[in-house]
Amino acid sequence: MQHDEPPAPLPPYVLSLYISGTTPHSAKALVSIRDICEAHLPGRYQLEIIDILLHPDKVAQDQIIATPTLVKRSPLPVRRFIGDMSQKERILRGLGLSTANTGGEQ
Repeated sequence: MQHDEPPAPLPPYVLSLYISGTTPHSAKALVSIRDICEAHLPGRYQLEIIDILLHPDKVAQDQIIATPTLVKRSPLPVRRFIGDMSQKERILRGLGLSTANTGGEQ
């Protein structure tokens, strides 16, 4: 007697993107991260955008030293990406979503 249980749901990704105002660099980082999330994590992510100019308290609290910075809070381990968010493969590898390992299992 076989029990075909549905696969366990994949964990949602909880991400925070720290930017500095409405600079072109910040806008580019936001577009890049949203594109990555929509392409590789549709319906499985929460993306919080934190403008350090509006929320300076979060800079010290989360130990942000530069912008843009992307923090992957969940699933563990926590990872940080600082700088150019348009390096898609680097971000995907760091999130555990590299195209090299998306052959069905992650």
